Amino acid sequence: MICRNVLGWVTGAALLAWSNCALSAAESRSLPIVRGVELQPLVAQVRRVIEATDYLGTPLSDADKQALETAFKKSDADEAGEAIQRVLDKYCLFGVDINPESRVKVAPGPAKPELAEKGWRQFLVKVHNEAGVTAELRAVSPNALSLYEGGAGSTPSDKAYRKRGDASRPNPAELWLDLQMFSKQPLRELLSGLNLEYRILQLYSRDAGKREAKIAFNVGQGTQDIGYRNDVDALFDVLPAGKVTLHVLDENGQPTTAMFIIRDNQGRIYPSQAKRLAPDFGFHPQVYRADGETEKLPAGEYTIEYTRGPEYIAKTEPAKVTGKKQSLAFKLERWIDPSKFGWWSGDHHIHAAGCAHYTKPTEGVHAPDMMRHCLGEDLKVGCNLTWGPCFDYQKQFFTGKDDKVSIWPYLLHYDVEVSGFGSHNSGHLCLLRLKQE
Repeated sequence: MICRNVLGWVTGAALLAWSNCALSAAESRSLPIVRGVELQPLVAQVRRVIEATDYLGTPLSDADKQALETAFKKSDADEAGEAIQRVLDKYCLFGVDINPESRVKVAPGPAKPELAEKGWRQFLVKVHNEAGVTAELRAVSPNALSLYEGGAGSTPSDKAYRKRGDASRPNPAELWLDLQMFSKQPLRELLSGLNLEYRILQLYSRDAGKREAKIAFNVGQGTQDIGYRNDVDALFDVLPAGKVTLHVLDENGQPTTAMFIIRDNQGRIYPSQAKRLAPDFGFHPQVYRADGETEKLPAGEYTIEYTRGPEYIAKTEPAKVTGKKQSLAFKLERWIDPSKFGWWSGDHHIHAAGCAHYTKPTEGVHAPDMMRHCLGEDLKVGCNLTWGPCFDYQKQFFTGKDDKVSIWPYLLHYDVEVSGFGSHNSGHLCLLRLKQE
């Protein structure tokens, strides 16, 4: 049996806080009031923002919603526009100004820069669009590069900051952030062209404690402000997440390893795929955890899918995480055991390098990382094929014997794949008991 396909998507729910931003509107960081805004389209856009924040589980306070409704009914457009801004600006982490030449600059807003370890927080971004630009507003950061390079998980920040041929390796400690603009319904992907609107920025932190990030905005290539004012440095206070211990039992009540896909109500994956290094792989949503291992999650509600390969039934359960130490129990259910009939599940074509694996910070991954996946899929035989990418590094693991990480009945064996030379006609052959490269 072969199990390499990603399991079905699941949904979940996560209640995220507004980082107490409504309580921290420092006058020193107040954003300029934009004048001359057409009231009707502004009200329509703000209503979508209200709907989006409700949908994301981070609603505005009831008092602020009521204040907005009052502002919407004002007969004087300038007075109404100012009242709307005074309510929403305190939720803004940044203010973005697009000048008549479509140059972008950014300034810090009054919202408290507070994040959650291993979790997402959302903030508003105030956009003063003097040019009437109708492009996508993008947010990137050198601190939001993926931890790996050369794999399948390129992020917008990778595209903005990683240069082809650059052999330098960023310090992993600096790559603690993930970020994205929320541009799904009820919001729109592109700016409307109105001279004032509000957008939602979502930030994820890998770490706890004090962390600084440089965050930049643009509306396309060449729109950065000439004075390099399209980015801003922000110091964040990241609140620690709680440790969740996973108790994983097989059908016989014995401790084992299983596959987990953890999502919130936006379908966002935990831990962030861009912030993974081995033994967790960034090119698929699942992680593999053994009985007694832990996962850090911020307080909230999640949906967890778990299984152990094609011989087990996939299950989905809701989970409420308190943000403190707690345990979650998972009992696996097997529907068939071919080994009782002399059949052993195996995959004779898996890779520890190349394909979607990264080339930095390491040239592929190692045997313990692959073994964890075999155990989590109940894969009795795994044949690691060493081929073109990273071949010179990975070939050291070819011994002609089962790898030392093998634990009966789970065997991991390094083999060699040679592409071409007729394999396009015959397919990839599995040469059992191969002793030489």
